[in-house]
Amino acid sequence: MHQREHAMDEMQRCIEECLRCHSLCTTTAIHCLGMGGQHASPQHITTLLDCAEICQTSANFMLRGSPLHSLTCAVCAEACERCAQECERMAGGNQQMLACAEACRRCAESCRQMARMA
Repeated sequence: MHQREHAMDEMQRCIEECLRCHSLCTTTAIHCLGMGGQHASPQHITTLLDCAEICQTSANFMLRGSPLHSLTCAVCAEACERCAQECERMAGGNQQMLACAEACRRCAESCRQMARMA
């Protein structure tokens, strides 16, 4: 496989990871609001929604071939890592929280790769 084809495959994978993470963080925020207590804290909900938003933004930048996508991907990786840590910390065996943390970790790794390809 040529380097350009590999880069395009990596970008497509990153777009898919970002969109998956956006979806899971958004639904997890709603889930957490329903759970109440510490799960509905402003800090936790903000972490989830920040992650969802930057994932959507990063996917959009990559979809349109923006030369700034490596910058949004770098921020996305950081937001995803923080969100994964927060979800794991609060999971207590909750499958929605664990699934969100896993999606965030996959997205963070993919975005870190895209940020390095710049």
